[in-house]
Amino acid sequence: MNLGTKGIELIKSYEGCRLQAYLCPAGAWTIGWGHTAGVYEGQVITQEEADRMFLEDVRIYSNAVEKYQERFNFTYSWIDALTSFAYNCGIGALANVMSLCNTKKEIAEECKLYNKGGGVVLAGLVRRREEEYNLFMSDMENEVPSQEVNTNADTYTVKSGDT
Repeated sequence: MNLGTKGIELIKSYEGCRLQAYLCPAGAWTIGWGHTAGVYEGQVITQEEADRMFLEDVRIYSNAVEKYQERFNFTYSWIDALTSFAYNCGIGALANVMSLCNTKKEIAEECKLYNKGGGVVLAGLVRRREEEYNLFMSDMENEVPSQEVNTNADTYTVKSGDT
């Protein structure tokens, strides 16, 4: 499954890119564009490594969203919003939301509840869930992404306007 530019921009705008490992508010070691797998204290990476990790992570989370495509017939807006949600909250949270909800509206509302880090409501997560919700609600059946990024590729070339 391919993630559109709206999804990439949304994820990158909230994750930011840090080339030195840091502890996120939930207490997980994080590096690059919000990458957590195998990250350790003191780790340093290059921008190229961060971008590669990002594409690998996006592939994982967009594939997790794809599992629900047949059931809900997601548009590009939904794919972008749900991939951002899964990227931030994890595949388990995505599965939990999908098991609780029967309609797209229910999914959008349920996702908004995932606004805590370390048990505390975080303003940044409230804003992120609201942006994802707005993307959910822009759900136009014939929407075409402004630019689709092939997450199955090994590389991504940064284009003018990327963040």
